[in-house]
Amino acid sequence: MNNLIEVSDLTYRPADLPAEQPDILQGINLTIKTGEFLAIVGENGSGKTTLLKQINGLLLPSTGQILINGLDTREEADRNSILALIGMVFQNPADQIVASTVEEDVAFGLENANLPTEIIQKRVTEQLEDAGLESDAARPPHLLSGGQIQRLAMAGVLARSPRILLFDEPTSMLDPLARRSFLQQICHLNQQGMTVVYVTHHMEETVFADQIVVMQAGKIILRGAPDYVFSEKHVLDQARLEPPETLIWAEHFRSLGWEIPKSVILPEDLLSALPEYRGTKLKSSQPTTSSIPHSLISLQDVYYTYLAETPLEKPALKGASMEISEKAIHGIAGGNGSGKSTLLQHINGILRPSQGRVRVDDLIVEDERTSLREIIRKVGLVFQSPETQFFETFVGDEIAYGPKQFSMDNLKERVRNAMAQVGLDFEKFKDRRLTTLSGGEKRKVAIASTLILDQDILLFDEPTAGMDPHSRDELIALFRKLNRQGKTIVIASHRLEELAAITETSSVMKSGKVIASAESAVLFSDQCLLKSAGLEAPFGAVIVQALIKKGWPLDLRDPLISSNPGKLVEVLSK
Repeated sequence: MNNLIEVSDLTYRPADLPAEQPDILQGINLTIKTGEFLAIVGENGSGKTTLLKQINGLLLPSTGQILINGLDTREEADRNSILALIGMVFQNPADQIVASTVEEDVAFGLENANLPTEIIQKRVTEQLEDAGLESDAARPPHLLSGGQIQRLAMAGVLARSPRILLFDEPTSMLDPLARRSFLQQICHLNQQGMTVVYVTHHMEETVFADQIVVMQAGKIILRGAPDYVFSEKHVLDQARLEPPETLIWAEHFRSLGWEIPKSVILPEDLLSALPEYRGTKLKSSQPTTSSIPHSLISLQDVYYTYLAETPLEKPALKGASMEISEKAIHGIAGGNGSGKSTLLQHINGILRPSQGRVRVDDLIVEDERTSLREIIRKVGLVFQSPETQFFETFVGDEIAYGPKQFSMDNLKERVRNAMAQVGLDFEKFKDRRLTTLSGGEKRKVAIASTLILDQDILLFDEPTAGMDPHSRDELIALFRKLNRQGKTIVIASHRLEELAAITETSSVMKSGKVIASAESAVLFSDQCLLKSAGLEAPFGAVIVQALIKKGWPLDLRDPLISSNPGKLVEVLSK
């Protein structure tokens, strides 16, 4: 295989970067062969997205050189040829949606290439079918769910038949089943000879790569095959990353003396390696029960349709009912398009039900006399895509925007404290342009912009999407802290591992309805229910179920043993 991509001594420093800040990319040297699958991992702000934009010529080197099939990205004459070779799915796929309907967007790149009409129609039809968007062909893209927009962006890229595919956190908005299908599609394309460069925070997605590159602070600090990279734990710790979840559980089981082969990387390999139970009965910890607190949020038979009474109308909620207790941490799980985001926007008052009742504490949301300002003062919402709620240019101004609307005092200290809560250094970030931030950093700004208002109820829509493992763990710890301070927290997500780690109760949504509500540990152990909703049980719950089938006397409903490897090992060792 020849070197299709060659990066030599690359540095990059945008003109508007403050003088005290280091270069975004520093001395990058990288070769990628034809047909290779290269995964790039690193914490938020490590330079991963910037490197991808350098490879496809959206950004140009400050020093150094990038050759794509021998073409120099700095040469204007080579630009169109490079763009024809490369397709990229952005971190926020909505940024690359340009047309007014779904089918027009898929056709856009083909029309620019002046392809015959019959070929364009054929490719558009094929890609819409593969993406599961054929029924949405005439819909405006902004009415799609986050996951559907991601699939639309992918369809538009693949329609052009590029040789190189660049992906920036492509599964962050996909539900588990869609994510699995998406990864299978990428592997299939790679097996057909497509060169893939894949940026992710989810290390389990890198196991199929030929090589993994680990970045930190604009530099490459480690490169190698997956098994080698996963074995370099001290480097992963330095980069604030984690090995795949399978390896974490396997290492805990080895501490019990279990013979788990070192070759185990895939979940199914670990499950098959678990031993049969041969000891005396264990005394497993039992989940505790408590009285049900006062219901703070109530939705009763709520219906909502986007573009109602038009040819493009789309029902989003179809009789959704839910009760959320005061001072709870409640999860809302569901696949793409299940209605999670729409439901949150009803609790926040941005949307009002076309039918049904929504009560938030003493506020009746469907009552026109209840002002949106009243609701927002009580309820904060962090959107699925943080860019949609930005009003200002600089980080500090954006976080101060909300308090200014409510005439709050001590703005500087409020901004400083809110930034500290989400792990953003005040002096380093307050004057940064929002456009220069990574996806994870933008999410932190959006969360800080909500926390600063000190609302009693906080709603989060896919809050950890685009966050590295360390930032994700910090955010979960922040949720716990806020809850201890008396906040009611509602988290919508399709990542049940995270909901299992933080929520007490949860609801599962499907097709605009709430199909189940219960303790999270009970819900997330019901694999049939989850599968029907397009979800997968947390890997910890799957492991506990596998152990029970092998005779281990464990309580599947115990939230601690199914979400904490250390706790499960403690129970098993007794």
